[in-house]
Amino acid sequence: MDTSFANVVELVGQAVDVAGVALIVLGALMATVGFAFRTISRQGPFHEAYRGYRQGLGRAILLGLEFLVAGDIIRTVAVAPTFASVGVLALIVIVRTFLSFSLEVELENRLPWQTAPQQRN
Repeated sequence: MDTSFANVVELVGQAVDVAGVALIVLGALMATVGFAFRTISRQGPFHEAYRGYRQGLGRAILLGLEFLVAGDIIRTVAVAPTFASVGVLALIVIVRTFLSFSLEVELENRLPWQTAPQQRN
């Protein structure tokens, strides 16, 4: 494989990783600022502000994890994959998928295959 192609793929994978980390950091900052604003200005009960904070933080982590998995896949599969590197990738994807699943259940308060509760007006 051409080393310049391998270098480009490695750089793309790193850029996707950086984007994932940036999304987590920015999402955490935005959720924290929103929570602080709602708490200081006393907009609604504290438990609602806290729930919104957890949901915002969880969504940021979920989105960042998706980017981190994509970066791992790009680097592992695109550049001469070995059995060992694919095995390590599989373990990383399994762990991150479990984390994503757990966060999704926490955020939605239901399992993904369950129907969403009806919103009352």
